Amino acid sequence: MGAKIGRFEDFIAWQKARNLTAEIYVVTDRGSFARDFALKHQIRRASISIMSNIAEGFERGRPSEFHQFLCVAKASCAELRSQLYVALDAKHISTLQFTMLDDKAQEVGRVLGGLRISVQNRRNAGKLINPKS
Repeated sequence: MGAKIGRFEDFIAWQKARNLTAEIYVVTDRGSFARDFALKHQIRRASISIMSNIAEGFERGRPSEFHQFLCVAKASCAELRSQLYVALDAKHISTLQFTMLDDKAQEVGRVLGGLRISVQNRRNAGKLINPKS
């Protein structure tokens, strides 16, 4: 986070989480997955939570709060990955779909981890995250 970011939409982590959420919506609207209402809604909530927590944490403008929300976003990413296993085991998705979505979720998790470290460093230095605050 060398340059100041003015909008949560500018974070690569948020962009990747948005893309993952869009793909989750497509997959969960097909076949038997569309009829498994509990899993469908739970996995959608987890994917939405990732991008929402990035946005909410950033808009709070304080590194300590942003860091906390990034931790929640990363945990939601792990929740989504776990639910992908349920979808695979229930045969709602193919092994290929599972691998593609899990790879993307792992990538989101890695980017979130890097962002978390960057925010932690800023937090330790006492800098504001959101320049509008």
